[in-house]
Amino acid sequence: MASTKSSSKSVKKPAAKKSARKPNAAFLKPVQPDELLAAVVGAKPLPRTDLTKKLWDYIKKNKLQDAKVRTQINADDKLKPIFNGKKAVSMFEMTKLVSGHLKS
Repeated sequence: MASTKSSSKSVKKPAAKKSARKPNAAFLKPVQPDELLAAVVGAKPLPRTDLTKKLWDYIKKNKLQDAKVRTQINADDKLKPIFNGKKAVSMFEMTKLVSGHLKS
């Protein structure tokens, strides 16, 4: 019986080749960080994807992710103005607050 099951698996059609996923053009369009955000990610226009990577690099480098509640980001002196003066925000709230500091 076991040989029948394994042979039925080999009868399956080969998986169709997946086309490479195209990135959303809106994410690749460079955005200009304002002065407050530029202190963290740099002043040059950059795509949202790169901006997010740089922001997370900064958070990890400065150990700003809360140790107990991993979804919380603790603000330091540079992030506090971006977070509207809050000492800590959730990851989800952070993305909303950061987008308020971008110019298209």
